[in-house]
Amino acid sequence: MFKWAQRRAHAAYERLLKREISGVPAHVAVIQDGNRRYASKQGTGPSDGYQAGAQTTEKILNWCKEMGVEELTLYTFSTENFDRPDHERETVFDLLEEKLYEFGDDDRVHNGRVCIRAIGEIERLPERVREAVEYAEHRTAHYDEFTLNIALAYGGRNELLGAAREVVRAVERDELDPTNIDVSEIESRLYDRPLRDVDLIIRSGGDERTSNFLPWYANGNEAAVFFCTPYWPEFSRVDFLRAIRTYESREESWRRTRAKRALTLVKALGDVELTEARATVERFQNRMPEESNADELTIEEINITDGATGLRGREDLLEKRFD
Repeated sequence: MFKWAQRRAHAAYERLLKREISGVPAHVAVIQDGNRRYASKQGTGPSDGYQAGAQTTEKILNWCKEMGVEELTLYTFSTENFDRPDHERETVFDLLEEKLYEFGDDDRVHNGRVCIRAIGEIERLPERVREAVEYAEHRTAHYDEFTLNIALAYGGRNELLGAAREVVRAVERDELDPTNIDVSEIESRLYDRPLRDVDLIIRSGGDERTSNFLPWYANGNEAAVFFCTPYWPEFSRVDFLRAIRTYESREESWRRTRAKRALTLVKALGDVELTEARATVERFQNRMPEESNADELTIEEINITDGATGLRGREDLLEKRFD
């Protein structure tokens, strides 16, 4: 009876979360932590934890597709994982080889036009895993509806260090003018096909750190971060929806901040030309939060034609709209 009630409550909470979400991130990155601790909790070996975690990985791929996420990056095997015991590494490599071939042949992957690609120091992996990577990538290379990035032998610092070294070599060979080094130049040396900026990082297992995961695409974009307690095999659809809600709350906060800054700028314009002030207001109108009734906030209401005095006269009204 108790489990039945628990399932009903869980389902009701899931429906509530779905109703609360109105937008989704384009790129979600996941640190799949807690497989071994889950196995220990169940009284089984690490291999059982990895197998259970692989099932959750397949689920989150489906959840992302259902919600409209366009790109998913999974932190599957880090450079630090090479320090684990041989038998554990071989278990992970066996599972990777198996799943990559499965994904390469899976009808769901092909029907959903999922492009699979691996990122990281792939050359450090055993040959059999590299061959499985090549198979999955080749079979899905022409798809562009959804992108699944699998981070293997991956380390964020090594990623940036490798790009920096390539830039230095290009400059030394006179192939690149130092004055032409920009964001796009760095990104082109990170991967053959750059990733989207990361909008949301999810980490399971209870640890609250991002472990240098995708520093160029996540930290540079100030991605939202969701930490949760469940081990990766226990990660549920409700946890995923809560993560999406965290991202949406972060975006709403940013919209409010940008709108307030825009109004502050307009107030500070004072006696500038009317056309310049009007252009500034119109530029930022579409960034105002919904609850501020941005469509009703007109140039005339702000009264910029009266210069600084008119703007100050409307200060109380504007403050009320954003409190």
